[in-house]
Amino acid sequence: MNLYRMLRARAAENRPVTVGLIGCGKFASMFLAQVPRTPGLHVRAIADVNVERARATLARIGWAPERIVGTTDAVRHRETVLTDSAAAVIADPRVEVIVEATGHPGAGIRHALAAIEAGKHLVMVNVEADVLAGPVLAARARQAGLVYSLAYGDQPALVCELVDTVRTAGFAVVAAGKGTKYLPAYHASTPATVWRHYGLSEQDARAGGMNPQMFNSFLDGTKSGIEMAAIANATGLAAPPDGLTFPPCGADDLPHVLRPAAEGGVLAAKGMVEVVSSLERDGRPVHRDLRWGVYVVFEGESDYVRRCFAEYGVATDPSGRYAALYRPYHLIGLELGVSVASAALRGEPTGAPEAWRGDVAATAKRDLAAGEVLDGEGGATVWGKCIPAARAAAEGTLPIGLAHGVRLTRAVGAGEVLRWSDVAFDATDEAVRLRRAMEEAHRPAQAAA
Repeated sequence: MNLYRMLRARAAENRPVTVGLIGCGKFASMFLAQVPRTPGLHVRAIADVNVERARATLARIGWAPERIVGTTDAVRHRETVLTDSAAAVIADPRVEVIVEATGHPGAGIRHALAAIEAGKHLVMVNVEADVLAGPVLAARARQAGLVYSLAYGDQPALVCELVDTVRTAGFAVVAAGKGTKYLPAYHASTPATVWRHYGLSEQDARAGGMNPQMFNSFLDGTKSGIEMAAIANATGLAAPPDGLTFPPCGADDLPHVLRPAAEGGVLAAKGMVEVVSSLERDGRPVHRDLRWGVYVVFEGESDYVRRCFAEYGVATDPSGRYAALYRPYHLIGLELGVSVASAALRGEPTGAPEAWRGDVAATAKRDLAAGEVLDGEGGATVWGKCIPAARAAAEGTLPIGLAHGVRLTRAVGAGEVLRWSDVAFDATDEAVRLRRAMEEAHRPAQAAA
């Protein structure tokens, strides 16, 4: 609660927190829109593979052209270098915090390793990279005395905050997660069919600059799986045994639906991540849906606490035992400055993976033939299912973050989870090597357990 005061102090000293941003897409542009309004914060450099597109983005969000320069030697107060070199941004000795916002898992891992090597704090907007190898990256950062952080404003960090709040107050977490728009048929959605589910024409979507594969990842369950795996890794909550169930549920029913199945809810056990749907299974909207929000369900473990719930109007399940806190919206990149300030000024992440507990396995959307090339997250061939890391390690499941551009070596049926043995992969790729090493390190622990 003191970050704003600390930022103002840095501003008064003419010593703002300096940021290097890699990737200038939607999330990053929302962050950049708030930077001029945030005291004590200076984006020193931005790297993007398409510099002119990034320049156009900056103009669209209201940055004055004179703020943008092309060489690190020319940077003065509040000026920002725009370059196509992520390496140059990471190497800049005057940058304190790197924000990785490319959305590409392999690139995210490379940039994270380089940032840690350069002694920079890292805010990982790239949750795809975080789920692929975040536990290893976070451990390396901690060993170097650096902060590796999930991105505040995105749902995983906001859920981590809610979980930390109720645990600090002495409550046991029963479930935590977010809301989304979901129907079972969405798992088969492809970039060619996605817009009808959003009520848009292909022409309107194209005119709005909307990426069909990215939006399809939101719809087909992949992005939800990635975000829940990130939360599991950061909080110690468990991933569902065979994927998220996306129960229809509004804000008022969270304590009723998100409790153990043995007590009338949908959970396999207490202490799990789950995503609730804003649609009933017949397509009707859920009353007071949580489509844009996040939640935590927790347990009042004594008669006195449950009486306090009743006295102060806390919504509970019929037993009075389970209650919930929720936030109806998240502000995406508009809130990212919280992570940057927390890393630089408090030396604390806004959520970070502590262990490998959840994973996201590539799952066939349709019958796939041997020789087909997978098109990854949001594509036409696979979607990502959130499963326990122990299952991923034991079965050798193929992570969704590496299910792009690889060729199938055998036919796979619709709904089948893919394995490493089903594809021809490049064992020398840096992201593959890091991920495989994480899996190998996990297997003995599981065997011993």
